[in-house]
Amino acid sequence: MHNLRPYNLHSDGELTLQLTPSTVSPLAIDGSESTPMRIQRLINENPVVIFSRSECYMCDVMKRLFYSIGVYPTVIELEDDEIADLAAFHRHDGAGDAVAPAVFIGGSSVGGLENLVGVHLSGHLVSKLVEIGVLQGVVL
Repeated sequence: MHNLRPYNLHSDGELTLQLTPSTVSPLAIDGSESTPMRIQRLINENPVVIFSRSECYMCDVMKRLFYSIGVYPTVIELEDDEIADLAAFHRHDGAGDAVAPAVFIGGSSVGGLENLVGVHLSGHLVSKLVEIGVLQGVVL
C-alpha cells in the first residue's frame, strides 16, 4: 500500500480529498437510502433517539431530562425537507403542528416534549428505559 494518500495535490494548488469510510456507523448516510428508510433504520438501531431541528430548545429540554436520569440519547438533526418524512413515524402532542422534536424509545414513538414529560411524570419513563436495557441498577 505504498504511494497511497488520502488526498491529491494538483499542480495548480488545488487539493482533492479522497474520503473512504473506515467504519460502518449507524449514523452513516447511504446515498441510496431514502429519508424515510434512514429514519426507520435509526429508530430501529438506537434504543433512545430524538429527531430534532437545529437549535431546538425543546430538544435541549428532552436531552436534559434524559441526562438527569443517566441516559444519553442519540440526537439526529433533520433538515427542513426531511421533517415532513418524520411525521409518518410518530404521534403528535396535539400542541400545534410541530413534527419535531420527536422521541422514540425502544423503537416506539413517545411523541414530542409534552408527551415525554407526561410519561416521566406518570412514572413510566424510568421503567421503560430499564425495560429496554439503557438504564441499569435501578430498583423499581
